[in-house]
Amino acid sequence: MQIIRSNVCKAWILSVSIFVLFGTLLCLAVAASIEVTDAEDKTVVITSSARIVSLNGSTTEILFALGVGDNVVGCDASSTYPKGIRERLPSVGYQYGLNAEGILSLNPTLVIGRDDVRPPQVVQQLRMAGVTVLLLKEPRSFEAAKQRLRTIGKAVGREKKTEALIKALDTDIKALEAKLASRKEQPKQKALFLYLRGTQTTLVLGTDTAPGAVFDIIGVENAAGSIKGNKPMTAEAVIAAQPDVYVLFTTSLESVGGVDGLLKLPGLAHTPAGQNRRVVTLDGQYLSGFGPRCGRAALDLFRGIYETDGYFVATGDEESH
Repeated sequence: MQIIRSNVCKAWILSVSIFVLFGTLLCLAVAASIEVTDAEDKTVVITSSARIVSLNGSTTEILFALGVGDNVVGCDASSTYPKGIRERLPSVGYQYGLNAEGILSLNPTLVIGRDDVRPPQVVQQLRMAGVTVLLLKEPRSFEAAKQRLRTIGKAVGREKKTEALIKALDTDIKALEAKLASRKEQPKQKALFLYLRGTQTTLVLGTDTAPGAVFDIIGVENAAGSIKGNKPMTAEAVIAAQPDVYVLFTTSLESVGGVDGLLKLPGLAHTPAGQNRRVVTLDGQYLSGFGPRCGRAALDLFRGIYETDGYFVATGDEESH
């Protein structure tokens, strides 16, 4: 009888110990989880950011700026910064042509991207496979850029580093505000943003694009007028717009053979911008990403349009000239 009581007591103690241990582990798991809000104002619970797949360039840039680059196990084809990142990480394709199998093969614990990634069923497949997916709106203002930065920073547990990045961004914003105040009474320059892939793809980008948003921020008149999104470029429309300066991604200008090649495109030489060879180029992700460097990018675009004659280029990681 004594032996039976002893065994029962031991079993009871073991059961209690297991219960306490399970409760402790559960509490630790709950404490370790992080809640953030996505583009649809839904709560996303993140339990691990140990293996991250980034679905767009600006997200990749943010993750490395936050100091969690070692956790990134894959990125999409639009990730161009930090330099050489596409050569160092496995690619999951382009953010508008994804497949779930390629992403899942990297065993991610967290996938972060834009809310307009395509095809949408890929996101459903990832979630059904148990992967946490955080989709966020692409910013079109400094405040929205800060909000996305804070959300991603919280998601990966780097809130202190986030505030340091925002402090640096605020410094750039104040420098830009001082420049804008200094020319408050002066006329605005008229700029036209051209998106080119050789001479076969020639588009004008309008008001609701990332470059269009930066035009508004730095006090530039958009020569595209009321165009939204992008429209095919025509010689007649360019001549009618009479821009003072052409703005392009650096790769766009390279694709047509530099400034000389650009001005050979129909109509482009017959404007103030063409006659004065006023061309400004910036790296695509730098200008349109609205990441941690967006204040610097706006400052560079301002310098290129208002403080420089002729051709101006800014890469975002070198001294502009």
